[in-house]
Amino acid sequence: MFLHSINLWNLAFYVFMVFLATLGLWDVFFGFEENKCSMSYMFEYPEYQKIELPKKLAKRYPAYELYLYGEGSYAEEHKILPLTGIPVLFLPGNAGSYKQVRSIGSIALRKAEDIDFKYHFDFFSVNFNEELVALYGGSLQKQTKFVHECIKTILKLYKGQEFAPKSVAIIGHSMGGLVARALLTLKNFKHDLINLLITQATPHVAPVMPLDRFITDFYTTVNNYWILNARHINLTTLSVAGGFRDYQVRSGLTFLPKLSHHTSALSVVSSAVPKTWVSTDHLSIVWCKQLQLTTVRAFFDLIDADTKQITQNSKKKLSVLSHHFIRHPSKHFEENPAIISDLTGTSMWVPVKVSKWTYVAYNESEKIYFTFPLENHRKIYSHVYCQSTMLDTNSWIFACINSTSMCQQGVDLSWKAELLPTIKFLTLRLQDYPSLSHLVVYVPSVHGSKFVVDCEFFKKETRYIQLPVTHLFSFGLSSRKVVLNTNGLYYNLELLNFGQIYQAFKINVVSKCSAVKEEITSIYKLHIPWSYEDSLTIAQAPSSTEISLKLHIAQPENDSHVALLKMYTSSDCRYEVTIKTSFSQILGQVVRFHGGALPAYVISNMLLTYRGQLYSLFSTGCCLEYATMLDKEAKPYKVDPFVIIIKFLLGYKWFKELWDVLLLPELDAIILTSQSMCFPLISLILFLFGTCTAYWSGLLSSASVRLLSSLWLALKRPSELPKDIKMISPDLPFLTIVLIIISWTTCGALAILLSYVYYVFKVVHLQASLTTFKNSQPVNPKHSRRSEKKSNHHKDSSVHHLRLSANDAEDSLRMHSTVINLLSWIVFLSMPSLIYWLKNLRYYFKLNPDPCKPLAFILIPTMAVLGNTYTVSIKSSKLLKTASQFPLPLAVGVIAFGQIQIYIMEYPFLSELYYYLHDYIVRKKEEITVIGIVSVCCWLSCHSCDTTHFHNTHTLT
Repeated sequence: MFLHSINLWNLAFYVFMVFLATLGLWDVFFGFEENKCSMSYMFEYPEYQKIELPKKLAKRYPAYELYLYGEGSYAEEHKILPLTGIPVLFLPGNAGSYKQVRSIGSIALRKAEDIDFKYHFDFFSVNFNEELVALYGGSLQKQTKFVHECIKTILKLYKGQEFAPKSVAIIGHSMGGLVARALLTLKNFKHDLINLLITQATPHVAPVMPLDRFITDFYTTVNNYWILNARHINLTTLSVAGGFRDYQVRSGLTFLPKLSHHTSALSVVSSAVPKTWVSTDHLSIVWCKQLQLTTVRAFFDLIDADTKQITQNSKKKLSVLSHHFIRHPSKHFEENPAIISDLTGTSMWVPVKVSKWTYVAYNESEKIYFTFPLENHRKIYSHVYCQSTMLDTNSWIFACINSTSMCQQGVDLSWKAELLPTIKFLTLRLQDYPSLSHLVVYVPSVHGSKFVVDCEFFKKETRYIQLPVTHLFSFGLSSRKVVLNTNGLYYNLELLNFGQIYQAFKINVVSKCSAVKEEITSIYKLHIPWSYEDSLTIAQAPSSTEISLKLHIAQPENDSHVALLKMYTSSDCRYEVTIKTSFSQILGQVVRFHGGALPAYVISNMLLTYRGQLYSLFSTGCCLEYATMLDKEAKPYKVDPFVIIIKFLLGYKWFKELWDVLLLPELDAIILTSQSMCFPLISLILFLFGTCTAYWSGLLSSASVRLLSSLWLALKRPSELPKDIKMISPDLPFLTIVLIIISWTTCGALAILLSYVYYVFKVVHLQASLTTFKNSQPVNPKHSRRSEKKSNHHKDSSVHHLRLSANDAEDSLRMHSTVINLLSWIVFLSMPSLIYWLKNLRYYFKLNPDPCKPLAFILIPTMAVLGNTYTVSIKSSKLLKTASQFPLPLAVGVIAFGQIQIYIMEYPFLSELYYYLHDYIVRKKEEITVIGIVSVCCWLSCHSCDTTHFHNTHTLT
């Protein structure tokens, strides 16, 4: 019946939308590089020593524990406390295990063994019982307070030691990083208890899925505190994102706010981290060997030799993190590096006067200094570029000041070099160094190893080439191409007009080389100057290499930099670069950045459909099919113009003041615009995807009801259509009270689910009764539906008993089909708190705080009344016309306020309760006791719900 109500064109449209959604989902979940992370292994059996907590603390937090990680002899030695190392506390994230500390803990232990335990780190880990804090925010504050107690407990383990620590370093994975930042918001927390914070794949900006108000409130508290107190926060913080492989937390959410007063914060994507250069998924970021090695190197460089603890010097901490995570010069970190180096000793000095030079070193017996006079080159060229394939940490390039051919001391330019996977290189702009007379390249004596050193002078215009990107709506049908004919070693392609998150392209680099015997390696680096989200592609020439081009962070409005494709090439090859729009990746960006808003558009479509059904009942006396009404009523022009007008008016001061006086939350469209997340036509695209999802959701629910009714008929004897229609059945008051008690004493989501099951049971029973009735009645072609409708359509509200005909039953099922769709989404969005409650049932019988309790107090009587509602009684209502207008403003409200704060979408449909209860009071005054119970429940829900959560200011942008 459901499929019969939709025409083939509409069905084709819905199938096409599914195809587009599949393309976008494929790009998000599969359209990235393979996992190049090396697994980190333990060399000895890992042990987790449980740290005994004070009895009061253990009783207050029965589900939480603190552990010390160790292996082999280290674990045995440290079973006897106190400790002597440097404390590091690991905080797991959503559903994370305390055992995830083993990767970095093991690598740090191996590093300590290499230096004979001159310094070593003690890695602690908190067991949060693998709580789902990304789905239920009620325990975030509790976790924060427990971590505070853990820090104080850890520091007590070092009492009496010569170099006892006064603070700890924290590594937070996922939501654990947010909990670490929240420590600073605690009233009695001393900021100097944390000396360093490293977060891994932590969504700092906003929650991935704000499914309850506690998550939103927690984020608002933390981010507002860090913004308002930026001048006083001296905590060095590093945030590492996983890149496009991490589809659970998109990298744009991990970037800490760039505040002029808070300069001790760095944010970087793992693909841009030197010596890592890989994208990680949400779990592998804690065990990725390349990234953990980089982190451990940074930790050891942060140690103060005097205190044998992590340095308190903020400048040094920031320098160390920048050295290891931002720009590595292929040298060991030095706090005050020597700029002037001695160039003496028994070495050969070889002058080089050509503009392009290559030297292959193999089994060199003595040191060689190659000198390049700069005076003549400055007249012709603007830049000099040098690279070396010897990736040691020694200085290799210098400059002489006012020298003729050689110098005893030179300026060490190696600190200005940069490391790549196969080379280290240096690019200098000659006019920036007018006092330099010679460039000196040092080749050490080597035995058994071979490396190549190249240098070339060039003009900027020959190597800096502009490549405008193709238009967004070219759909990959057109392309732009640039051919690099010169035999250079380095090119900069300026990607013009590229800076928005909705842009996505494919770059194809074809290399054609002359006949060479050895393997040639080319490196293509996508450099985004306004954020550290660079990515590398290594290709063997000759080859054809495809590079994906898309952003995690949009270009700020006041930023004039241009994204670059830096190409480190071979002089033996020619390169051809082609760029074209990638339609599938654009869809992937839509899903990645706006997929969380889809439920708002689905519910908005359903509300518009429900509005159409109520109005058809009023105007024609019959309820049309869900699919037919969805096609007729679900139109974007009924919703979007209102949101656009409100957004426009909020630009005026008087309207904004009126808005604030009414305590209305901030418009989601304004928040998205401030975060540079507005795609062209994004609302229209999401509305169409919402229509498609609403259609297939209706098809699924209709099929499920029919299947369950068939199962019901197979297990029980056939049912009859109800002869007397009563909105309040005898068992309804008792059932409502029981479910409300369950909600109050256990978990609101559990009571909502039970109410939903009851409502579905009533609908399935009605479907089974209708099926039985139809099978028992002979087909009568002369029977007129309209006449039957008229005979059963009693307008007199004083009639207490209405008979239900087959046609009325069909109308009722159509209405219930839409209501089931709406309720299914509401129940689905409330399930995370139920999962959390079930997981922690052995610790807490009552969920506290409970985000669904206010919702349950309203939804339980709503579903109880709806389960006994039929269209024959609705048609006799005096409020039907008024009720049919309610869903439209609710649909607008869902789009205006429910895209970011998803939990708000659970409330709009409940205002329909006003219609049913008010109409019932008018027509059923003798059962006012039940209505009184419902009213009390609604009153309790209003007073138990903190209304401030609807006024989230979203200060962080």
